[in-house]
Amino acid sequence: MHKRGINMGVTFDETEKKFVFDFEHDGTNDIVSLTGNGYQVEAFGKCFYYGYEFSEQVESSIRTAFIKYVKFTDALQDTPNLTNFIKKAIDNLHKKINLYNFDIVVMPQSSSKVNQYMLRYIYRFAQPSLYKMTLVKALPSNISFDMNAYEKQYLDDVFEDGRPRYTPAAKEQAKSSINAMLEMIHKKDYFTIAKDVKKSKYRPYIMNFLRFGSEEERELCTMIRQQNVLVVDDVTTSGSTLNEVLRTLRILNEDNEITIFSLIGRKDLMADSY
Repeated sequence: MHKRGINMGVTFDETEKKFVFDFEHDGTNDIVSLTGNGYQVEAFGKCFYYGYEFSEQVESSIRTAFIKYVKFTDALQDTPNLTNFIKKAIDNLHKKINLYNFDIVVMPQSSSKVNQYMLRYIYRFAQPSLYKMTLVKALPSNISFDMNAYEKQYLDDVFEDGRPRYTPAAKEQAKSSINAMLEMIHKKDYFTIAKDVKKSKYRPYIMNFLRFGSEEERELCTMIRQQNVLVVDDVTTSGSTLNEVLRTLRILNEDNEITIFSLIGRKDLMADSY
């Protein structure tokens, strides 16, 4: 880790056990760089912008600790370095996409205060008529699996010579495993895709994971057409939550132009998202 008194980007002070911010310089021990202007990558089939990404050499324990620090600091307004961290990312996003052009902002419900803080700051740039919509997690008993799509896109796969990749017995075994997984999910009090569905091949087929916070929001999203929609989330690691947000929006409306922003993201999300 960095030497005391030398602050470069965001580093972790081992002696003080705290994160140190320097918005002017970067260094080899940075957790994230603060002097960049944000990042852009094609992911989720959409244009995905993110403010910061972790340095490749950061230990997973430090990375996890920083995510918790960002997401769960009690009083953001009393933490200037963290609020500046968020504002800088939004300012850079505005330079790239012009937030005045957006009509709707959608975000998943979160116990983190960061999403709400980002929304308040986004309103500095957005139109007064900007609609805000929240997607909340559905009850585990309402979650389903798109078996038809999974069978068509995965189980019906063939080799180059045209031979089926899976035998009928293997297909039935896979379906049985999926049904057992669903039964387990339905018995839970709480469910998260990133934690509970370890095999990424299942994630795109989990249905009804998110729902609108109110019926009024759902009806509004159905009616609004050809608008610019900004999807916002605080930290994107696996990409599973953003995939579910996009799917929920697309079920109701195929006409809107959707852009995604995350405060902290990853450039390799495209490989991990499908």
